[in-house]
Parts: sequence; structure tokens; C-alpha cells
Amino acid sequence: MDGKKIFKGFSSALILCLIVIVFVIGYYAGSKQNPAAPKDLTSKADFSIVWEVWNKLEQKYYGKLDYQKMVYGAAKGVAASLGDPYTVFYDPKESAAFKEDINGAFEGLGMEVAIKDNILTVVAPIQGTPAKKAGLMPGDKILKIDSKFTSDMTIDEAVSNMRGKKGTEVTLSVLRNGWEQAKDFKITRDVINIPSIKLEIIDNQIAHLTIYQFNDNLTQQMIAAAAQLLGSNAKKIVLDLRSNPGGLLDKAQETAGWFLDKGTLVLIEKYSDGTQKEYKAKGSGIFAKYPLVVLINGGTASGAEILAASLKENNSKVELIGETTFGKGLVQEAIDVDDNAMLKVTTAHWLTPKGNEINKIGLKPDIEIKISDQDLTQGKDPQLDKAIEILNAK
Repeated sequence: MDGKKIFKGFSSALILCLIVIVFVIGYYAGSKQNPAAPKDLTSKADFSIVWEVWNKLEQKYYGKLDYQKMVYGAAKGVAASLGDPYTVFYDPKESAAFKEDINGAFEGLGMEVAIKDNILTVVAPIQGTPAKKAGLMPGDKILKIDSKFTSDMTIDEAVSNMRGKKGTEVTLSVLRNGWEQAKDFKITRDVINIPSIKLEIIDNQIAHLTIYQFNDNLTQQMIAAAAQLLGSNAKKIVLDLRSNPGGLLDKAQETAGWFLDKGTLVLIEKYSDGTQKEYKAKGSGIFAKYPLVVLINGGTASGAEILAASLKENNSKVELIGETTFGKGLVQEAIDVDDNAMLKVTTAHWLTPKGNEINKIGLKPDIEIKISDQDLTQGKDPQLDKAIEILNAK
């Protein structure tokens, strides 16, 4: 084997090697140097090949080895080996970008993406962003980013390729349900300031409250919107969660507290060992008695699905209108690790208050109404129109 030159599969072999090296080093370094190192790793896996590959790389590899980059690659490989697209290791640069998302500002296209049926898929374009203005829609399949096929990309690699400085362009090859072939969308990147809420009073009697995302900015914006709503004549609410990709769990739980009585069950977290944790409404429930209709679509995901389900299952009078939601019911925890890096790891499944799974299933609307390309072109919104019709009858 020493004399053979292997080209195919080199990168995967390197990753496999590096996946385990970090743990082996930790194991042999001892608890004083790394008190968190797993114990008795040698009884769980054969590491001899790792050291052999490492040595061969140092002896044979044409080029300079970047050991820190290799360590980051190892950590990425550990996370990727689980086969869960939402469990990801972020190096320091990627970690900073992730935190920008949570804070609600970054440069790029402005959309949430996920791997669905092994295809990079648009969960939701964010209101007012280049992705939204270009006409991208929930459910669009992104086949290529510029000249790079997405079939072998992780979510984070895809996001990294789509991000960039304001004013630069990226071309996405997109396939939409009903299209015979993919179409190219040339989009100019911009600064993305993610809105949280928009409130509009319709006919002086119905509040159309749109929540775009559950980010850090939501709390104060929700308080302001609630004050405006209470100061109006509106006594009925359309809660618009369409194309809301989710976000922070505590913000979704906090929002439920405006619409549910204190102590009402909002969601259940189910862990791998079978144990469960309940999350209950903590707010004032000030809008609990208001007639309510919730708008959903294929871009309604994660925490937005939980909110919609909790409102529906705790109040039989609440109706869901629109299209089946995305179906992401997994809980991720962001954990800071050394060197300003981060591990985002799936820790549990979300269940509705009645114990129903959301992941890969989604929520079905009580009244299904689709929005056509013609509706979009003409500026029509039949889903909102139906919600107003229902509330006017109450």
C-alpha cells in the first residue's frame, strides 16, 4: 500500500482520520489537560489506522498541512457522521455568521434553507430581501449555486456560498414544482435586516399581525405591536406565520403567551431516552379571547409550526388557513466551544400539546388555499382574503 497513490476518496479518508484524532489526542492527553475527554475510547473503536493515515499524510502529502484547519475539519466530520443535517460544527468564522443570523442582520440573499428529501430547499424567503424580491418561493429546490451543484453540499456550505458582500451577484439554478426544467435566478446580495413583526389594521376592525421570524428583536417589537393593537378598534386577529422559518424557542413560547392563558401547554420536547419536558405559556394571554385565524404555508417551519399547533390544539375555534407547513420539528442547541467555535446539535424532537409529531409531517390547514403565480403577479392574496371572510362572520 505504501507505493500506491490514491486520488479518489482522499478527502473522505482525511476527514475520517481527523474525526477520531481529536478524541484520541484528548484521551491520551489525560484528564488534567482535557477533563472533558471521553473515557476508554480505545475500547470503542480501533484507532490504529488513524495514526497510520496521519503519518502518511505528513510524509506524502504534496503541500503544507494546516493543522488547525485539519482540526476544524475533524470536528465537522464528527458532527456530519451522524447524518443529521441540523447537527453542525461551526469554525470561528462560521460561528460569527450564525450569531449574526440570530441578531437579525447579515449580508447575503435573505432566505432560510434546509435539506429536504436530500435536496437543498427554500424554507422561506424573508420579507423585503433580495431572495423575496427575486421571486423565490417556499419549496423551491436549489440545484446549483453559480456553477457548483448543491447535491453534495451541507446546509452550511450552501449558506456560505450564497452569502457575500453587498452588491455582489450570485446565480441560483432553481426547480419549482410544476416546472419542467430549472430556471436561473441572478440575485444581487444586500445587507439583510430581518424584520420581526408587521401590524396592519384592516377595515378598522381586524388586526393583520405578521411575524416573520422568532429572533432577538421580537420581544420589544411585539410589545409595541400589542400596544398599537389594543389602542385600535380591532377585536379580531389574523396571525400570519407564512414563510416564518422559526428561530429561537423562547421567543415562540413567549409569543404564545399573548394568545393563551398562563399555564397552557405550548409544546413538548421529547428526548432520545424517552423523557419529556413541557413548555407552558407565561404571558398575560391578553388576546386569548380574540377571534383568531392563523395563516400558514410551506415556509412555516420549526417554532412557527409549534406556535400554530399550540393555538389550534388549545382552542378548537382557531382555524389554520393556507398550505401544509414545512415539517421541521427538531430542537437544536447552540453550544460554544473553544476558540470561538460552536456546535449546533439536535437534542430533541418537538411535539404539539397533544403529542403529535411535526418533523417531516408538518401541519395541515383546516382550509387549504394555494397562491398561484398569477395571484402573485396580480398582487392577490386569497389566503388572507379567506381569513378576513371568516373573521367577518364571527
